[in-house]
Amino acid sequence: MFFVPLKKFLALALLLCSLPSLSNGACGSFPPLDWTTHCQDPVDKTWHAIGSKWRNSRCMDCTCNRCCDAYSTPSQFPNDCVSVFDSEACVYRVHKRDDPTVECPIFGSVGK
Repeated sequence: MFFVPLKKFLALALLLCSLPSLSNGACGSFPPLDWTTHCQDPVDKTWHAIGSKWRNSRCMDCTCNRCCDAYSTPSQFPNDCVSVFDSEACVYRVHKRDDPTVECPIFGSVGK
């Protein structure tokens, strides 16, 4: 009798552990310097109005409370491929090692 609820609990725990994280893995918080009207981007040192959103030069989407990576990092792709970060588009491109014109599939990624 005791084993039925335990089995259900273990099945639920296994399911929850296998779900991908819903949080952004690459975020950082920072205190605003002037709470009344503006805050300063910690990377670019540019000023932004409270309540605004922006993307800085390190491809981070920011608010006055925090900045998070605006991209995900490929973690699973074929061995004959390589991932290269495109800082203009703020994305990783995965292509064949010996032919950059041939894109590769991405099976898993981390972040965003």
